[in-house]
Amino acid sequence: MKGKYIIFDLDDTLMYEIDYLESAYYEIAHLLDPNDQDNLYQDMMRDYHENKDVFGMLEERYSHNKVKLLDMYRNHFPMIKMGDDVRDVLNYISQNNYKLGLISDGRSITQRNKLKALDIEDLFDKIIISEEFGSMKPDHKNFETFMDDKNFEYFYIGDNTKKDFVTPNKLGWTTIALKDAGRNIHKQDFDWSPEHKPQFIVNNLKEIINYIN
Repeated sequence: MKGKYIIFDLDDTLMYEIDYLESAYYEIAHLLDPNDQDNLYQDMMRDYHENKDVFGMLEERYSHNKVKLLDMYRNHFPMIKMGDDVRDVLNYISQNNYKLGLISDGRSITQRNKLKALDIEDLFDKIIISEEFGSMKPDHKNFETFMDDKNFEYFYIGDNTKKDFVTPNKLGWTTIALKDAGRNIHKQDFDWSPEHKPQFIVNNLKEIINYIN
């Protein structure tokens, strides 16, 4: 009987990327204007939702270098929490002795800080982060690195139809999309070619248990 390898995306799958953004914005607001941080934070969020250049606004208002502001954003340690559904699914995977993996695009320090803040980094048997690995999804290498043992069924859970599912579909994995509940940073689009589409779509992460057990 084959074992099971459950592999997740990170942003907007195990956590909401908007939570990271809000955490970073608040920390930057505090550092730039500690006496009026709440109002600055609201200005930043308003500009973000209006698709304006938030860091350009900060550079102009506070004469602070934009590159350094972006570094503050990427390097900060976020104040984020794990959702109950995520905790329940990860506990289920652990209790059933399934292997657990992660494939995430992004900078090493940014993605590692998210995992540390959620206190889940040590749960994974293997973590692939694009900056560390040298390639991004949907590159085959990012997925095939998990397939050193043929005695496993592979499952991939993500949200981005542009890059998350096309490769694991080709590799014979079971692919599952977590449907956007209205908080994803990037618009979710299911009008892609069939090979880009997930095999299953769930509204809540706990629903994946129906497909992996």
